[in-house]
Amino acid sequence: MTETQLVECPPLLFFDSGIGGLSVLIETVKLLPDAPIIYAADYAGLPYGIKSEAELAARIPALLGRLVERYKPALATIACNTASTIALDHVRSALDIPVVGTVPAIKPASTLTRTGVIGLLGTQATIRQPYVDRLAAEFASDKVLLRHAAPDLVYAAEAKLRGEKSDSEVIQAAINGLLKQAGGERIDTVILACTHFPLLRDELITAAPRPIQFIDGAEGIARRIAFLTKNQSWPAESREGIFVTTGGLPDIASYRPAFAKYGISRFEKL
Repeated sequence: MTETQLVECPPLLFFDSGIGGLSVLIETVKLLPDAPIIYAADYAGLPYGIKSEAELAARIPALLGRLVERYKPALATIACNTASTIALDHVRSALDIPVVGTVPAIKPASTLTRTGVIGLLGTQATIRQPYVDRLAAEFASDKVLLRHAAPDLVYAAEAKLRGEKSDSEVIQAAINGLLKQAGGERIDTVILACTHFPLLRDELITAAPRPIQFIDGAEGIARRIAFLTKNQSWPAESREGIFVTTGGLPDIASYRPAFAKYGISRFEKL
């Protein structure tokens, strides 16, 4: 089988700047264990959180267009909050397959909080997006939403998936960035608005000085993917997983064990 040949069943495509989309993939595999998977990581463009909106709005649809042309997926998921808040509409207009986005879980957070004060951890690009303002206005207008950019958590999550120890100072700084804001002492719910961040959930819980619930949208995204592909049949023998990177293949060698757990055993370069 060559790198461009797949089993007859169309795969599910997951796209992220790095390995953060694994948090969405994990939940999707629980619901659709036989679906073949393409996981694409734009390591040549990492990190997205510090790039301009214009750059990402041009880069992401172009990359997804190439991926769709090569792998012919049934559906594409932009498993990245930054990419979704900036480029989702552009991607949907460019592709003729269903495209699922990832947005901060403000709606569920607003129903879970008891104090009325919600924290949001994301990248610089995500927390400043007007889309986040609109979600807050629609679903949490009677709540206080405190935001903090924690881009270093992306690198901490990447390190963890490589089998390295995450930097505890980085994790503590992210927690402090929320709790030490005015009103931060009342935060009882924190939205993890980057798909990398749920991979550090245990570390964030440990770093918090009191019980705080950390939530993300991965389960909801997985349910959406399952709904949109409910008429698709995937025989058990169709299960295959491919990791695609825009960077160098040697650079992702250390991630192989983490992805092997979810049936991804082939690694290719875009």
